[in-house]
Amino acid sequence: MQRIGVLTSGGDASGMNSCIRAVVRKAIYHGIEVIGIKRGYSGFIEAEMYPMNLGSVADIIHRGGTILHTARSERFKTKEGRALAMENVQRFGIQGLVVIGGDGSFTGASIFHQEYGIPVICVPGTIDNDIAGTDYTIGFDTAVNNVVDAINKIRDTATSHERTFVIEVMGRGSGNIALAAGLAGGAESILIPEIPFNVQDICHKLLSGLKRGKLHSIILVAEGAASGLEIGKQIKELTGLDTKVTILGHLQRGGIPTAFDRTLAARLGAKAVELLKDGETNKMVGIKSGEIVATDLTEVIGQPKSIDKEMYELAKILSI
Repeated sequence: MQRIGVLTSGGDASGMNSCIRAVVRKAIYHGIEVIGIKRGYSGFIEAEMYPMNLGSVADIIHRGGTILHTARSERFKTKEGRALAMENVQRFGIQGLVVIGGDGSFTGASIFHQEYGIPVICVPGTIDNDIAGTDYTIGFDTAVNNVVDAINKIRDTATSHERTFVIEVMGRGSGNIALAAGLAGGAESILIPEIPFNVQDICHKLLSGLKRGKLHSIILVAEGAASGLEIGKQIKELTGLDTKVTILGHLQRGGIPTAFDRTLAARLGAKAVELLKDGETNKMVGIKSGEIVATDLTEVIGQPKSIDKEMYELAKILSI
């Protein structure tokens, strides 16, 4: 293995830069050249590629987002698009590929490997933490901390005005961000897509708290479970409580990555290079019980990741 390519694809996640840095510097350490591919698979097709050196990744470990930029590519989903990407593989002499992204990005990498035999190693980078085969994905911890910070600030206002606040968070079809942030932030109710809920039960809990002197409440809603606006409307109609809604949106994605995300990204990026160097392919690097592991992409792509129900039950108990 003399030259590899690295790209980030799908939604950005804080910590991706730390992973890019690790890939570049670990590869150079082993005498392997690195080609940076900009804007994900779109840049792969358009030949937006350039050689990276030690200086290319200097002073980026603390920066959110990705210096390689990211984009979604419909063209890469076609054989014609992947054929153009293969032409660039040959043009730049790429012998292996590190793909940092989520399930869709992994699918593209696996298909590309199957069609052309190019070794690929995938690294889970998504705030949603919805990838099987790993306990954590790059960006999840930072996103959770961003949400907790927002909860803390909103709680100040909720207390001052004696209001109920509904906060909608990201996560696509996963409730991991809502659950982790809700437990850490002391939310009174956490609504996630993995577990059915009843708005009337939530209202009963709110009114019971009001009777015993509770002056405010925080309801955390995962976007895959329901609309925060709709939940807020229903609560106000059923209880008459002064209810406000905040949709956090994309501010959850950005910001300085946490130490955990930086460390995780560095470990996963370095392992990805090691696997390519050792002749491995079509695998994802992840973390299980603190250990870095490699899992076949066939066991990862499209596989559901279950929610931690014990954590959910604990959050319910502590929010009484």
